[in-house]
Amino acid sequence: MLNNDKDVLLDDETLATVSKIFKVLSDPTRLSILYLLESKEINVGTLASILSIEQSAISHQLKLLKAARLVKSRRVGKTMLYSQTDDHVYSILKQVILHSKEENQ
Repeated sequence: MLNNDKDVLLDDETLATVSKIFKVLSDPTRLSILYLLESKEINVGTLASILSIEQSAISHQLKLLKAARLVKSRRVGKTMLYSQTDDHVYSILKQVILHSKEENQ
């Protein structure tokens, strides 16, 4: 047993934030979007075309990802480009993908 169990517990705010991120990541469409945004910026139309999903549905998913601070956007002329906020979540996503592939073998 550890000397002080409270030293290893996460505070409520951190737990709530982590839980929110995992909830956002629980949707296959949002996972696909994050995967596609791994190292590039993509507009809504391109994401919709690649995923064969309506642009309005992609926009809704991007709104949720932005609210969770997992993606960011920038405007270039009339086009809004989306990209990952940072590499942290993609690193987790890659590890889960590798784990999933190992489980399926």
